[in-house]
Amino acid sequence: MEAWFNDVLQWLALPQHGLSTVFVIAFISATLLPMGSEPAVFGLVKLNPELFWPAILVATAGNTLGGMVSWWMGWGTHQVVDKWRDSRTHIRALAWLEKLGPKACLLSWLPGVGDPLCAVAGWLKMPLWPCTLYMAIGKFLRYLIMTGGLIWLFPSQ
Repeated sequence: MEAWFNDVLQWLALPQHGLSTVFVIAFISATLLPMGSEPAVFGLVKLNPELFWPAILVATAGNTLGGMVSWWMGWGTHQVVDKWRDSRTHIRALAWLEKLGPKACLLSWLPGVGDPLCAVAGWLKMPLWPCTLYMAIGKFLRYLIMTGGLIWLFPSQ
């Protein structure tokens, strides 16, 4: 079983498969499912250092598209949340988000709150394309800093 698992990991790390794997993992991890994509990006770049920039860009694209899916989910579920409209926390959070507008999506890279933030932006019917731009900027910077930092911390021997 261990040999099979190692074979699968090596196959996924090949440049022709690795970028598509990174895209799918980054996409899924940007939805409300609890998953991190940084280990996949780091693993691919560690095994294929020449794919640093392509991996960063592919992960950013996948994670941004996943954030857009979360935005659409929030937009579509606007009516469901109406029953909590009067809670104090809800009112403060909405005031903060409405004050920031689409720029709040810069924080979409944050673990735990970033993905729901995209859904709330959609629920508030903030404009999709400005939200997408801010999501992409935040997610790009996260992948650049995380992967660059890990490569710096764990250089190839």
